[in-house]
Amino acid sequence: MIPPSVADFFSQQQNLLWILTVCLDLSLTLVMFRLFGKTGLYAVIVLNVLLCNLQGPKLVYVFGMNTSLGVILYSGIYFATDLLSERYGKREANRAVMIGFAANIVVVVVMTLSLLFVPTPVGEKTSKLAADAHGALSFLFGFTPRFVLGSMLAYLVSQRHDVWFFHMIKKATRGRHLWLRNTLSTAVSQAIDTTIYSLVVWWALLDLGTAIELALFKYVFKLVIAVLDTPFIYWARAWNVTRSDWHDRDEYADEVTIDQTTP
Repeated sequence: MIPPSVADFFSQQQNLLWILTVCLDLSLTLVMFRLFGKTGLYAVIVLNVLLCNLQGPKLVYVFGMNTSLGVILYSGIYFATDLLSERYGKREANRAVMIGFAANIVVVVVMTLSLLFVPTPVGEKTSKLAADAHGALSFLFGFTPRFVLGSMLAYLVSQRHDVWFFHMIKKATRGRHLWLRNTLSTAVSQAIDTTIYSLVVWWALLDLGTAIELALFKYVFKLVIAVLDTPFIYWARAWNVTRSDWHDRDEYADEVTIDQTTP
């Protein structure tokens, strides 16, 4: 799918690739928001939650530090909830957080059940393909109870805090300084997320010093993304996103007429 020349270039430019991927993720969030309004942001949160489970195990080395590739998409969730908070209020942002939490539970349950199925032993090529697929799925979705507890607890606590803190800052500044509430709420909430995840998950696998070191590296990248997404949220705040931006205006008018005339 990717031309070899492009793959070769980015294999030598991992820092640039990381920055471009962050900008692409934020840009796609804006596209979803532009096309579908708050529904698009709900979709972004669910998609990022699902994709984080796939990208999380992939460790990359950028800017002289080890980090998980899933940091980019996970940080994008905070951008989406902050945009929901700014445009639609606290209630809608909290609803999106809970939708993402529910989606995470569904993924854990469904994928755990899928791993109970034994790969087919019938057919030489078929059985090999099935065994390879089962091994890959086991690696990606072979969740341990500690991982499930740590990741879900970190997500729920930090995301709810992000929404609460965002609106607390907004109220304290009387709606001014969007950059402050966007960056500060995300920075503090990401610190909570990283701390919970590191203590519950990593500390069980590594010594405390190593767990703290990995957490600090991960948090640096989260802070960078929190700063980078500020221009994007200013841009999106100025848009007039309504239902008629996606639906045909005549079709929407017909729906309204039908709703008003139906007894």
